[in-house]
Amino acid sequence: MVIRYPNGKLYESAPNKESKKEASKSPTVAKEAKKRAVSYSNRGKSLEDDLNETNLFYLQRNLANIHKKPVPIQIVKVDYPARSAAVIKEAYFRTPSTTDYNGVWNGYYIDFEAKETDSKTSFPLKNIHPHQISHMESVSNQRGIAFFIIRFSTLKRNFVISYNVVAKSFQAMHEGGRKSMPLAVFEQYAIEIQEGYLPRLDYLQAVKKLIADTDVCESEEK
Repeated sequence: MVIRYPNGKLYESAPNKESKKEASKSPTVAKEAKKRAVSYSNRGKSLEDDLNETNLFYLQRNLANIHKKPVPIQIVKVDYPARSAAVIKEAYFRTPSTTDYNGVWNGYYIDFEAKETDSKTSFPLKNIHPHQISHMESVSNQRGIAFFIIRFSTLKRNFVISYNVVAKSFQAMHEGGRKSMPLAVFEQYAIEIQEGYLPRLDYLQAVKKLIADTDVCESEEK
């Protein structure tokens, strides 16, 4: 199936079974295919799974109601190989995605994006899109809680970082500054969260601190 972004650019999904079968014919090709699969397909999935499990834990215990946002897709081409079956051949993402997750916790609107990087030293800002920054700015302006959960996969470290901190680095990049956020920035300004069993990634503890810090800043401004 062919899926395209709203601007027409081709969406590249993970290798299918046929491509894997072809890759297995050559050790070199197989190795490269496996490398691509790990780098692009599996990267992000583990964090997403952890967050989905955590959100289910929160929901079942009536702690929060937070879900992954569905991505609307417009189907443009369908084949009918059989009367009772339909195969989607081509589709488009109808609108650019905003952020990965949103919901409600303790009366607060929660909106966040989850990202992973294999880098041990920095997070590439190219992984964030301008419309995501604009969306989170709008959420923040309405007193919602906007943030990122960033996983440094190789280091096995997870950080919750306020949208405001990321937005400053994003703006600096567009003004000619560096194109990544050093790990040191996360260690100084973000809240590190540890992986556990139940819940898998208890990010609400970090959200409480983000809210407390925001309230302090607003009080000081007054």
